Order: sequence, then structure tokens, then C-alpha cells
Amino acid sequence: MQELEGSTTPLVESSVKYPYQTEQYLLQVNDIVEVNVKTTDQDLNRLLMATSNDQVMNQMAGGQSVGDVFFMNGFTIDDDGKIELPLIGEVRLEGLTIEQAKILVEEEVKKYVKEGEYFVRVRLGGVRFSALGEFNNSGKFTILQNRVTIFEAIAFAGDLSRLAKRNEVLLIRQYPDGSQIHKINLLDRSLLTSEYYWLKPNDLIYAEPMKVREIGAGSTLVETLTLLSTSITAIALILTLVQNN
Repeated sequence: MQELEGSTTPLVESSVKYPYQTEQYLLQVNDIVEVNVKTTDQDLNRLLMATSNDQVMNQMAGGQSVGDVFFMNGFTIDDDGKIELPLIGEVRLEGLTIEQAKILVEEEVKKYVKEGEYFVRVRLGGVRFSALGEFNNSGKFTILQNRVTIFEAIAFAGDLSRLAKRNEVLLIRQYPDGSQIHKINLLDRSLLTSEYYWLKPNDLIYAEPMKVREIGAGSTLVETLTLLSTSITAIALILTLVQNN
């Protein structure tokens, strides 16, 4: 934090702004949603008991993972696109936004309590995604946020390894009518303005290895040279032994 007199270097260099391209997520089969219903009637609250923050935090403190907690306490949208709520019964959520799902649950709650005597919250049980291939910590993850960028997901998986093809990362995304593979170039700034900048629940990111991995060479120049030197030495030794015999 020095006072640099006469410096010609700009204090801050900023790029142009890249506007977000976002779209509202529509709930799909196998999504897990958290539904919280509270009313002024304590007896009714016990009947309508759903996932609460206290339950989640207590179970996480007991050693359960985030994914396990939401699977056990959240509501999974079944193959018919419905969830089954205590007392209320089946509610169809497939194809709705979170806000539309909240309004639908509120309409059902109104059948049991008066207007203004209840509170309803509906939200996704975090963003679940899988990271496979050339990651330093591949696996299945859940991030407790409403929105997650692809770079945040990569960081959560321990970053890409040195052998990952950063210009050909595959994103496998689930849609209501099937799955689709998108090839993404992480080196291109225009990714910031694309719809694939934001992860969606159940996305799978696959990082392909570079050719150097396929031929079994080292991941750095030093490792490669060491491998070549060792191979040449071994071949020379074998040839010497053959000639002596």
C-alpha cells in the first residue's frame, strides 16, 4: 500500500462488463425441494411439519452431509412430477418455477387457515452437481446457494488438474425431455454472457484429459523429460545385455 509518485501504471484496469444471461429454473423430476409451512396454530404446525433450518443444521452437526440431510428431510419430485406434503397431500410441481410452486402450496394451505395466518417458503435444497474427469477432487457435491457459476463449481471440486482440456469441458444438462451435452470453452470470456455460465441442479461437468495423459507421459516438461531419459536408458541397457549374450 505504497504512494507511488509519478507512476504511469493505471491504478485499476477493468474489462468491459459482461451482462448475465439467466433464465428461471423449472422444477424437474428427481429435484429435491425444501417446503416450510408455519401457521399461528401450533397443532396444525406439527401436522404440516416440513424441513426447517433447525433440522438441517442439527443433522449436519451430527455428521450427515448436506446431500443426505436434504434427501432425508426434503421432498423429492416423483416420476409423476408431484410431491406429497403432510396433511395437504399430493401437489404437482414439475414445470413450475420456485415462485409458482410457492403460490401453489399457499393455495393449498389456505384451505386450512385464514389469510395472513400462515407463512410458506419453497426453495431448492441447494444446487447439486457432479464433477468427473480431470478434477483434483472429483465427486458429487451440493452447494447451499440459489445460484452457482460454473467457475464456483470447479473451485468446489478442487479446481481442474494440469492435464484438463480447459477449452473442451463437457456440461451434461438435464431437461424435461432428456439430457443434452454442451461443449464449453472455459478460456473464452463470452462464457460469462452465456446461459451455461450458471449451473443448474443435477448438472454433470466432465473435464477431458489432454493427449499427454493418453500416451502416459508426464504432466510437466520435467516429468516428460525424466520419463524419456529413463526409457532411453532402459532400452540401451537391454540392447547392451542382448549384444553381450
